[in-house]
Amino acid sequence: MAKTVIEVEGMTCGHCKSSVEGALHNLEGISTAEVSLEDNNVTVEYNDTVIDRGKMTEAIENQGYDVK
Repeated sequence: MAKTVIEVEGMTCGHCKSSVEGALHNLEGISTAEVSLEDNNVTVEYNDTVIDRGKMTEAIENQGYDVK
């Protein structure tokens, strides 16, 4: 398992948290995804032989948020 922290702009509430975490959990290879509204990021544990950061970024951006 690999772990990464992705900085995300525009998350302000519980709905934002649910949207980002849900989008990531729907991807194959994601083990955990935990949003920190205070730090404006999401910590993701994933199988790096199945998924890459680009696909995670795309899933977050498809929810309407900007990835730094």
